[in-house]
Formats: sequence, C-alpha cells, structure tokens
Amino acid sequence: MEPANLIIHLPLNFNQVVELVSQLPYKEKQKLSELLKKETKQKTENDITLTHFASEKVLAKDWLLPEEEDAWKDL
Repeated sequence: MEPANLIIHLPLNFNQVVELVSQLPYKEKQKLSELLKKETKQKTENDITLTHFASEKVLAKDWLLPEEEDAWKDL
C-alpha cells in the first residue's frame, strides 16, 4: 500500500498538533504552510459565495416591500 492512500484517524487536540508541527524540520513546515494557505484560500472563496446566498434571503425582505418598489420605479 502506498503511503498516500493510507488514512489514519488520530484524536488530537489543537495543542497536540502545534507540538507535533514544532518538531518538524524547516522544509516540512514550509510544505505544511503552503498546504494550509491553499486550504484556507479555497475555503475563504467558498465562504464568500455562501455568505452572498445567505444574505440574499435577509435582504429580499426589504427588496420586496412596496416602499422599495416605489423608490426604484424611476430607474
């Protein structure tokens, strides 16, 4: 079995992960840093889209008021 296909679930808390990372050689920390940058960037882009959709429902309450229709009728 290739190591890339091996999945191990270890119940670690945040402090334990930090301790493990502190023991890594510098180059491995750099690799981990790049991986985390990619993961957090991807998540952030997805979160922005989800926030947009969540906000739409809240804003639609105001958009659908007769006062709003009146305010925008000349545009």
